[in-house]
Amino acid sequence: MIEKLVNKFEANSIQHLIIIFIIFAITGTGSVFISSPILIILSLEQLISYYPLYLFIRIILIVPIYQLLLILIASLFGQFNYFWKFEKKFLQRIKIIK
Repeated sequence: MIEKLVNKFEANSIQHLIIIFIIFAITGTGSVFISSPILIILSLEQLISYYPLYLFIRIILIVPIYQLLLILIASLFGQFNYFWKFEKKFLQRIKIIK
């Protein structure tokens, strides 16, 4: 099963796969923590009383923060090239780049 994950993520080894998962974990947690103060500054909770809309806008805000943070944290771990490929695939899927 672990070998399937190594192949799926195109990791070089199990250790590389662990580093990839650590980067994803730090990035996900960090993007949620960073988005909260931004939402407070924007006073979004007071502007939007409809909670599903608030969640939608929060997700829209978290996505670009996550993408930028992913590249930054990957660079700190020396994995910029791996995650830049990952980022290009994501941007191609949402039709930002060709």
